[in-house]
Amino acid sequence: MYVFILEKLETTGAKMVIISNSSRRASTTIERMKSLGFDPSLFVGAITSGELTHQYLQSRDDAWFAALGRSCIHMTWSERGAISLEGLGLQVVENVEEADFILAHGTEALGLPSGSVRPMKLEDLEKILECCATKKIPMVVANPDFVTVEARALSIMPGTLAAKYEKLGGEVKWMGKPDKIIYESAMAMVGVDASESIAVGDSLHHDIKGANAAGIQSAFITGGIHATELGLHSFGQAADLSSVQELASKYDAYPTYVLPAFTW
Repeated sequence: MYVFILEKLETTGAKMVIISNSSRRASTTIERMKSLGFDPSLFVGAITSGELTHQYLQSRDDAWFAALGRSCIHMTWSERGAISLEGLGLQVVENVEEADFILAHGTEALGLPSGSVRPMKLEDLEKILECCATKKIPMVVANPDFVTVEARALSIMPGTLAAKYEKLGGEVKWMGKPDKIIYESAMAMVGVDASESIAVGDSLHHDIKGANAAGIQSAFITGGIHATELGLHSFGQAADLSSVQELASKYDAYPTYVLPAFTW
């Protein structure tokens, strides 16, 4: 994505909101956009899975969250930087027997009561989930993505842990795409309804399926995480339409438009 594209969109009167499954707060996402050369004034704001999770855990206005206890098993990041739980009134525990719920922010470490983290392999975190499943402990996942693209390589995200937990019979609260909750928050921020909105993204399962759930139009960018599945090898290469249709059926996610890249 290039800065001038967003500047062009702004001239049309379009109101833009960043919707991200990042487990970090919205302010962190805005700062990251600044570091990448984007002018924050181009956006009305940002909604992240981490921001929604923080707000819901803090306010407890929602009945499901109101019923949660205060003790949690915290799966977080280490090399990427641990997620702060300050201001949420939570007690991080290591013992599954003491936990009321699981809070999944990352896939690299286990949060400790001291506030520090213990780096862990994915398979070790999955073993903890197996213990949690036997106790019927609910999970809140603050980043529903399964993977993310980093330097053309795929890195495992918390959504992978959440999917594993559901297969174990655990209850999961998905705080982001493809749940419509994050789209509804974005539309409320801008003050528009579904008929005036469009979502742009490269993940069929998250971006496009989420747009379908929210009842809004969508533009699927084929040169992202599905590039290999679509047989794409270079930036801007157009995908075969039949391949896109087959992949859309596989994920049960149907875009309104298909673009090789987000360009003007």
